[in-house]
Amino acid sequence: MKDLRAGRAIVPEMLDLLPPEDAAAQGSRRDLRRINALMFQTSVMSGLLRRYVANPPRRIAEIGCGDGHATLALARKMAPAWPDVTLTLVDQQDLVRKDVREQIAAFGWSLETVTADVFDWLGRGERQDLMLTNLFLHHFHQEQLTDLLTGIADLADCFVATEPRRSRFALMASGTLGVIGANAVTRHDAPASVWAGFTGHELSELWPGGSGNVLCERSIGPFTHGFAARGGEMP
Repeated sequence: MKDLRAGRAIVPEMLDLLPPEDAAAQGSRRDLRRINALMFQTSVMSGLLRRYVANPPRRIAEIGCGDGHATLALARKMAPAWPDVTLTLVDQQDLVRKDVREQIAAFGWSLETVTADVFDWLGRGERQDLMLTNLFLHHFHQEQLTDLLTGIADLADCFVATEPRRSRFALMASGTLGVIGANAVTRHDAPASVWAGFTGHELSELWPGGSGNVLCERSIGPFTHGFAARGGEMP
């Protein structure tokens, strides 16, 4: 077996290949909500935002938003300090249910959902005060990831990401998800996401402008790799 320290290994994740209405896909998305809670992803992301986003943003985009439940949990934490946000949720599948949209809107945030490939959406050139993502960057091979980060840096004043940590402990833990009732899709995808995850300064090395624009890249807890960086200047 390849050494985790030797670099990322990208394996297609089953959830990405299944249609949204597939019962196994729906079960795996429910598993992901529980896994996000076990990883304290909302607390990790909100902590990064409070520390590295200096001014309350008015325009926020989340790429790879999935079903929006993680975004809802984050909005619940951030809306009291960040009023009147225009939020754009981007994903290649239309998974955000009406009740999730309504709950986010109840915080006073204006919400738009976009069903599109992330590169196509970035090509529209819609500038944001903040872009963020949760468990999304690890899906991309190195060349794709370089292009993705370049596109994000061109349009966002600030970018914050929480990704899988590539470590032996995280890999071991990912192999035990059957004990919480995770289905076969999740049991396949969880170790795959660890192999594709990040460690050290792998994202910093790809961020446009180099380390001078990077605010943070570090492991947070046993399972999460956090990243925050400044984007390009306003045109």
